[in-house]
Amino acid sequence: MKIITVEKNEAGQRLDKLLAKYLSKAPKSFIYKMLRKKNITLNGKKADGSEKTELNDEIKLFLSDETIANFSETFQTTIVEYKFDVVFEDTNILVVNKPAGLLSQKAERDDVSLVEHIHSYLLTTNQITENELQTFKPGVCNRLDRNTSGLVVAGKTLLGLQTMSELFRDRTIGKYYLCIVKGNIKESEKISGYLRKDENTNQVFITKKFVEGSDPIQTEYQPIKHNDNFTLLKVKLITGKTHQIRAHLNSINHPIIGDSKYGDKTINQKFKKEFKLEHQLLHSYEIVFPKLSGEFEYLSDKNLKANVPEYFKKIQENLLLN
Repeated sequence: MKIITVEKNEAGQRLDKLLAKYLSKAPKSFIYKMLRKKNITLNGKKADGSEKTELNDEIKLFLSDETIANFSETFQTTIVEYKFDVVFEDTNILVVNKPAGLLSQKAERDDVSLVEHIHSYLLTTNQITENELQTFKPGVCNRLDRNTSGLVVAGKTLLGLQTMSELFRDRTIGKYYLCIVKGNIKESEKISGYLRKDENTNQVFITKKFVEGSDPIQTEYQPIKHNDNFTLLKVKLITGKTHQIRAHLNSINHPIIGDSKYGDKTINQKFKKEFKLEHQLLHSYEIVFPKLSGEFEYLSDKNLKANVPEYFKKIQENLLLN
């Protein structure tokens, strides 16, 4: 027999989903059969799996050690040297400055992404254990393109992950970016359009009018410094679609420097040769939390900023955009 006591990051999940994490190799039919036969109980009572677990609930598995071992997957995280700066951290959330070149989340099974870097950070700082990672994995609440640097918010607890993800999903959190674009932009503007993604090429297309399969988008920008050839922009992301800022600015003939997918090839080659630039000059610079209540009230109106990478700063200075 095994007794499982529900911990804070397991509470709030359906019982059957939690059991599926502990007995990850077991077919669902086996788990439901054991529940029906009372070989698995919740707080000493029969359960059907739909119950929401609560902190300190007691789950008993009246199964042999061999059965439990056969249906349990040995979980071990490969520790990697995490590559990010911590911008803010508390019990529930972790805000980091992601470097360009690192995926926010895995695209393929063997990818090493920011999520794995975060797990390694929490393990090496003794904030989570291998055992806890079996049933709850801290994750990112917003994503940046691989070659975009800057602020990413992660949930260290289930409450943190759920709350922050909802803020990004509802677009109530302010998101601001810095980028250097081709051309001289003198006035602030809010631009609108429609974005359609080609799943085969992972490329998006911007149109002024609705076309089938497209979504409405809005992007707001403010020139910080400009000259005849280039402009340093502060961009507010109002909607949040794939490659939105990159494609939207390109659609108005102001592509981001270094953007291999939507940028100006001639300019990109020049910057690669002169500065060894490998990434688009796009940086998630600032987030502003909305008014919050309850456990996260302390974050109300809080403003977090992430320093731009050194290569961004060097190019900015060289172009006299500082």
